Amino acid sequence: MEKRMKHSIGFKLSISIVVIMSLAIAIAGAFGSAYLGDFYASKKQKSIKNVYEKVRQVSDTDESVTKTENIKRLNSVCEKYGASMIILDSSWDPIYAYGSGKMLVSRGKDIILGNNREQKETPDIIEEGKNYQIQSTEEGDSSRKYYELFATLPSGGTVLIRMSVENFQESIAISNKFYLLVGIVLLVITTMTIILIARRYTRPVLQLAEISKKMSELDFETKYEGNRKDEIGVLGESMNELSEKLEETITDLKKANIELHRDIQKKEEIDEMRKDFISNVSHELKTPIALIQGYAEGLQEGISDNPEDLQYYCDVIVDEAGKMNQMVRQLLNLIQLEQGSNPIQMERFDVVSVIRGVIDSMKIKSEEQGIEIEFLEQKPVYVWADEFQIEQVITNYLSNALHYVDENKEIKVKISSKDGIVRVSVFNSGNQISEEDKENIWVKFYKVDKARTREYGGNGIGLSIVKAIMERHEKNFGVENREGGVEFWFELDAQA
Repeated sequence: MEKRMKHSIGFKLSISIVVIMSLAIAIAGAFGSAYLGDFYASKKQKSIKNVYEKVRQVSDTDESVTKTENIKRLNSVCEKYGASMIILDSSWDPIYAYGSGKMLVSRGKDIILGNNREQKETPDIIEEGKNYQIQSTEEGDSSRKYYELFATLPSGGTVLIRMSVENFQESIAISNKFYLLVGIVLLVITTMTIILIARRYTRPVLQLAEISKKMSELDFETKYEGNRKDEIGVLGESMNELSEKLEETITDLKKANIELHRDIQKKEEIDEMRKDFISNVSHELKTPIALIQGYAEGLQEGISDNPEDLQYYCDVIVDEAGKMNQMVRQLLNLIQLEQGSNPIQMERFDVVSVIRGVIDSMKIKSEEQGIEIEFLEQKPVYVWADEFQIEQVITNYLSNALHYVDENKEIKVKISSKDGIVRVSVFNSGNQISEEDKENIWVKFYKVDKARTREYGGNGIGLSIVKAIMERHEKNFGVENREGGVEFWFELDAQA
């Protein structure tokens, strides 16, 4: 129990406050002893100079100090700062006095004559100005200390201002003792108050600790029942929520254990898909390899001396090798997309210029087929996406349209915008796609018309690349049967 108390928040908080307050009291006492005397002396010097400035202001307008309002002003300032003052004219006759008048007259004449008859010792000069001098003096009979300011006025008269300087060192010692006692009393009261407050906060914390211990033992029945609105109350509610969620999680884990068997089964299905993938790749490569091998052997055996036949053999070998190269590159690109090897570089670009660039790159192929791709959009349309990957999508859609367009030779590219979404669609006239094939055309190596796909060198990978790109962008895409043909489409954000 004792060890637990030493490590409690309330105990540590109380000790910390006691130490901080003790240091603060000690620092304040040391600072007062060191600097309070200088501060007191500085304030006295400033006060006596303020009285002198007021005298100068009055003397500038009333040399003989005869006006009632001026006398009131001087009386007020002397009363405010606790000063005695005598003003003498050029004949050393007093024209104004406040406080110990006769004594100041005598003292003023002594200063003028350079005497210090009634002073204990020679005064210490504290400050010398242009027309004034401030000095510290001590009377011989009473040992009382004073600050004196003696100055010559512009009228030719003189002024002597005196202020009593108390034995402030003794006052400082008394003040320090008083504040030390006050500090000790406050320290005791504050410590007791902190202990009581700390107990109020540590008790629910200990309750929460007990709840967390039971939770670690998978006992979720105990709940926090306090009604506090502060951070502890929030923590208690959070503990209750955590308890409920942990209980739900354990239930979910039991369900997950059941689903684990399904995952194992799914893994086996993935293995089968991998085998199918290898089988499909092997099948796709088998035909071009066989053709290349057959025609190469024919050339090797000199099957014909006709230059046209030889050229035909070479053309077939080059064409089949090109198809193999294209398929391998597409497969590598598809694998990188599916594995996320190529990060998406999101940027804002004009999709219209990208479409026109792809159309221009296919111009030779489209002209060979006697097809003019229709794209009427002129104004820029800006979207957010990976420009290079979106160019691949457009290229695959247009290549697909060129391969499957019918004798009407109609290919249209359109752009539409709605609610911040831009849709790009590619339409080609031709046979429509069955509902079954609509789902499968995005699968690797799937071919709707295998004979025609082989004819133009397709391998069923292009639309799989489109699917991988759009899924990485998390955007919609698809295909729709339209009157007289088929329309492929995809969507992008018009703004970030």
